[in-house]
Order: sequence, then structure tokens, then C-alpha cells
Amino acid sequence: MALLSIEDLWISFGGIAALSGVSMVVEKGKIFSIIGPNGAGKTTIFNCVTGIYRPHKGRILFNGQDLIGKRPHQTARMGVARTFQNIELFAHLSTMDNLLLGRHMHMRTGILTGALLLGKHSPAAKEESAHRERVERIIEFLEIESARNVPVAALPYGTRKLVELGRALAMEPTLLLLDEPSAGMNQEEKRDMMFWIRDIRDDFDVSIVMVEHDMNLVMTVSDEILALNFGVKLIQGMPEEVRNHPGVLEAYLGRD
Repeated sequence: MALLSIEDLWISFGGIAALSGVSMVVEKGKIFSIIGPNGAGKTTIFNCVTGIYRPHKGRILFNGQDLIGKRPHQTARMGVARTFQNIELFAHLSTMDNLLLGRHMHMRTGILTGALLLGKHSPAAKEESAHRERVERIIEFLEIESARNVPVAALPYGTRKLVELGRALAMEPTLLLLDEPSAGMNQEEKRDMMFWIRDIRDDFDVSIVMVEHDMNLVMTVSDEILALNFGVKLIQGMPEEVRNHPGVLEAYLGRD
């Protein structure tokens, strides 16, 4: 069953085509990767899906609903969460507080209601407790307990990447877009990321689309791969099929 379907997507900036008729299908429950050289259009696809960019032509269907024209907060409420190439966190807030921000769209108690309904047995307090329990599960899952109350600015880069991943998970997405999740990580952290990506799919019932340059990570965890070059689709297929595609070998792996 198709969870995300992109059909004939076109977008250009200043007359330069970023995507030229790109189509792709992501099945529910799959780990799907997008590869290609810098400037191939990988992150542009994410920005179109999440409503940051509006493509000039094409369709983007998520669970059968058209995402074209939706704003980022609307796509988030529909079940799409993402991480970024450059970490987008509140540096002076703790890990716990950053992850709780991922719960904002699930919060039902407003400021006024929360102020009026005080006490540990109030609806506001019960809701706060439920959100913290959800976040604690994610902190334990990502093994970042030691960073729970530490300001993000004081954390190592690899841990900050995990905090951003945790915040996206806190949104309870159906589809998770990971933009270079292993960038800046050492080899041990990258190996851990392989397991986390699979476990996120299995334990949280989340489908994943990943943009990634580390080919070992891509080939190890992906069910399907889309290869792009200069905004043009080269192939969508199984890892071995993509690995051996002549256009991929020439454009991405640097082989003739």
C-alpha cells in the first residue's frame, strides 16, 4: 500500500531546475532512501513534501490526501515529521524540553485552562504527565538518559542529532523524513543509527524516507532506493539494483 506517492514533480529556482519530473512511491512500513550528489534535489523533495516549497507542477499524495498547498504545520498534523541537515533545536533548552516541544500539537490544555485547573490531579497535570511519559520512552529508546536535563548547546554533535531525531518521534508521525541522519557522526554512532532506524520502523510503526550520503548505511537499512542526479530520476529499485545501475555508478559513485 502506497503511503507517499510523488507524481511528475517539477520545481526550479531562478531558472535552474531542481526537480524535473520526479516520481516515486513509498510503501507503508518501508525504509526508503534517496541518494545522489550534492545539488541532486534530495532535500528539495523533503521541502516539497513538508510544505516549505510549493512545486510548479506535479502531485504529492500522503495517505491519499494531496499535500500540495499545505503549510508545514498542516503536514505535521497529518502525520509527517522530519529532521534537518543542519540541526534545528533550541540550544539553551534541555533535551527533555526540546522533546516536549515535539508534543505541542498533541496538547489539548491551553495556557488559560491550565492556569485555572491547578493541582496534580487536574486534567492539565494529567496531560503533562502523559506527555512526559511519552518523551521518557523516547529518551530511553535512544539511550540519551544522561542528556535528559542538559542544555542542548552543551551536548556533543552526535547526541544533538539524536535529540532532533527524538523530537521528531515525539510528534508520533506516520512518516518520518530523515535528512542526513548520520552526518557528522563517528563510525560507532553510525552503526548505532543503523539499528535505531530499523527499530524506529518496527517499534514505533513509522515509515521512513531518508536522505543519506553514507552508502554503507543506505545499502544496509533500505528496502528501496531512489537515485537522483541534477534533479532527474535515475532509478527507483532494490539496493543491489540501484548499486549496479550504470547511471548511479557514473553520477554518484564516480565510476564509468
